[in-house]
Amino acid sequence: MSATLRSAFLILIAAALSACGGSSEPDAAAPQAQAEPAPAADGIPRYSAEAFFNTISYGMASSTGYPFSPDGSKLLVTADNTGIFNVYAMPIDGSEPTAFTESDDSARYAISWFPADERVLFTFDGNGDELNHVAVREIDGSVQDLTPGENLKAVFIRFEDGGEHFFLATTERNQRSFDIYRYRTDGYERELIFENPGFSIGDISPDGRWVALNKPRTSADSDIYIVDLEADSPEPVLISEHTGNVAFSTYEFSPDSEHLVYATDQHGEFAQAWQYEMASGAHSVLIEAPWDVSYVTFSPSGRFQVSGINADARTEVTVLDVNASSELALPELPPGDLRNVRFSADDKLMALIINADDSPSDIHVIDLGAKTSLQLTKALNPAIKPEHLVRSEVIRYPSFDGLEIPAIQYRPHNASAENPVPALVFVHGGPGGQTRTGYRALFQHLVNHGYAVLGANNRGSSGYGKTFFHLDDKRHGEEDLQDIVYGRKYLESLDWVDSERIGIIGGSYGGYMVTAALAFEPEVFDVGIDIFGVTNWVRTLESIPPWWEDFKEALYDEMGDPATDAERHRRISPLFHAENIVKPLLVVQGANDPRVLQVESDEIVAAVQKNEVPVEYVVFPDEGHGFSKRSNKIAASEAYVTFLDAYLKP
Repeated sequence: MSATLRSAFLILIAAALSACGGSSEPDAAAPQAQAEPAPAADGIPRYSAEAFFNTISYGMASSTGYPFSPDGSKLLVTADNTGIFNVYAMPIDGSEPTAFTESDDSARYAISWFPADERVLFTFDGNGDELNHVAVREIDGSVQDLTPGENLKAVFIRFEDGGEHFFLATTERNQRSFDIYRYRTDGYERELIFENPGFSIGDISPDGRWVALNKPRTSADSDIYIVDLEADSPEPVLISEHTGNVAFSTYEFSPDSEHLVYATDQHGEFAQAWQYEMASGAHSVLIEAPWDVSYVTFSPSGRFQVSGINADARTEVTVLDVNASSELALPELPPGDLRNVRFSADDKLMALIINADDSPSDIHVIDLGAKTSLQLTKALNPAIKPEHLVRSEVIRYPSFDGLEIPAIQYRPHNASAENPVPALVFVHGGPGGQTRTGYRALFQHLVNHGYAVLGANNRGSSGYGKTFFHLDDKRHGEEDLQDIVYGRKYLESLDWVDSERIGIIGGSYGGYMVTAALAFEPEVFDVGIDIFGVTNWVRTLESIPPWWEDFKEALYDEMGDPATDAERHRRISPLFHAENIVKPLLVVQGANDPRVLQVESDEIVAAVQKNEVPVEYVVFPDEGHGFSKRSNKIAASEAYVTFLDAYLKP
């Protein structure tokens, strides 16, 4: 539940180019090695989208639950080896996993083991509708939905000390507010412990006494409140008094429940980690860095503190041995970013994921006493040779006003001054998202087929300080669009890029930027690929899902209130200027998308068709805001390359 305000705000309209899958016997259904395709003229085989997306995606259970089984012999993980995310028990000795869920339609995601037996909690929605439920898988394999009902959204918070209770929050009362329920581990009897008057839930202390609440007021200003559930009249109490625009949000409570660790940008450009002492009300700094502190979490006993720093679009992770006041020495691990650091209940074992541009996420387990590690997974499809993948480069380029725009650049192996290649500017979702380093099957597929990719972090992106983050407030489709236009100018300056063949691609807000570029700068890009992008801000901002209610004020501060800014929303909406679009367009949409409704894509496609411009349209009836099924991700990625081969390549 913990996140910086920026991370929390991104869920409002962020792109979700994620993955999902499932199976009963992962070994039997896992991607198999295929015959290597014939090499192209540059000696690098042209792999299909199927080859890239047959790489397995892994995730781990919640850090506020029990990632390891009670006896420490297994991890609870999520994997998509059959094409849809399901939940597995993965033995830490490297032997075969066992499937705990076997969905062949909507994804299932691991939450936690139970503390004393091998029941597990997991979450699921309805084919991308984002109406998540929380369920328990019993030891006999039967499943019980703990949050039944229609049109509700439920989330797991944590287990209580001792493991006799756990906390869930649901919107069942009014579809908007997340009320907190305390469930018995034995029998699942529950009680309502906090009726939420309109806050975002941050965390509950492990002893069950304190509730931390986030209150976004604007996209730049937010507060933290604390509720003492043992008080005669539990009421939210403000603990972040300040003047001016300052962002506060919770990470999580310390394991001893004595401190709340939180993020704030009160003391500079970047979010620092501070702690609030529950007994005295004193505030003190915990972590300072020249970048945002992305998260802070702890091992069950509190001996180990894990923090992540968003250092120029990659995460630097530190594991601190609190008892020794020194960084924990880890055994030698493969290069890449550490993710999903998890501990066993006795703090003797640590599991983590390692991810790099040319190496998808693999799970490792470390014996902290013996200082040994074991890699449990090999995620990359064995049909692909790692040396055929491409590593990214972090670069900067100047925009129209001289502002430096950070970007992640992917150069195909065959690109040279003698062989310049076509290129794409990729625009992330958000608007406050960030394109980061790390393995992305979509990027590797595009680059493998000869397309350079520039992942532009235009003004308004997170990770580069609060000033940069707010430069696009209520100016969307204007200065930030020019940053993307100047991304093309940067690409044109590279001798290994074909300056006459540069397109634009993006999802969600990035999809909006695609159609905005084609409508408002119609001669700049040669093609566009819009992936579930907003095309009509008037409708989108009037039809936000009810469970975003606690973020609505901040969203309107960022984008403008429909009641007062409708004229501007119409002016920046590509749908109302579609007659200007003269370049080929591909639109891809999920029919169940609750954020960007399918009608947005239907209308832009119909409008562009009137221009007698090539326009192609792909709709997935079983997807939402992001594609969770491997077959659909393969179909989408093949559609991108087929479209680009037809309209962008020489």
